[in-house]
Amino acid sequence: MSFLLRPVLFLLSLLPILASASPRHFSTLKPAYFLLAGDSTTATQSANGGGWGDGFLNHTLRQGSSGHNYGHNGATTKSFREGGDWAKVIEEAKTKIGNYTVYVTIQFGHNDQKVTSGVNVTEYGSNLERFGREVQEVGGIAIFVTPLTRRNYAATSPPTVKQDLAIQRNITIQAAHTTRSRHIDLNIASTDYCNEIGPDAAWAYNLNPTDHTHLNGCDGGEWDIE
Repeated sequence: MSFLLRPVLFLLSLLPILASASPRHFSTLKPAYFLLAGDSTTATQSANGGGWGDGFLNHTLRQGSSGHNYGHNGATTKSFREGGDWAKVIEEAKTKIGNYTVYVTIQFGHNDQKVTSGVNVTEYGSNLERFGREVQEVGGIAIFVTPLTRRNYAATSPPTVKQDLAIQRNITIQAAHTTRSRHIDLNIASTDYCNEIGPDAAWAYNLNPTDHTHLNGCDGGEWDIE
């Protein structure tokens, strides 16, 4: 697996530890089941996208735990609901609650921030909060994940990542606070790491040479997080 994703997946591997706002949510009897809701930076690698989701599910969970990656290319907090993806997440959560401790990760922002998204910043926050509440209503544990950074660098010395998702990061964290949920600050973790390794190393993991958003298949999909 790419070095870029090592700190990312390390953070995500802590999700079962960070997931609960109170001890009663922890279960030593049930394995974890993760439902990943998000855009293409969560989704399975494809010609048009790919993110952290499959690496997390396939290589960080304890034996007996499992999950499903619902990450969807081009998704916004609006389209993910209107297109039926969110209904599938909630329906699967309901079916798994009896046998698993169900966690639902929620990571959006890359597409919501586009002027063509039909989602303003107020709606973005409201949509996130609604997701979180609905997870709680069916007995799941919502975990908000701030957006994976883009690997676009400013012309500074040394080059530093442009923090063009700062607004979405802050709104995501606020949604977690409002719904009394946990969050993972993936945006800062990935930004810090890209700043540390620099553009040449970071761009080695582009989906294609000009794609500074998505992640490639990490040498054909082989993940090594040792």
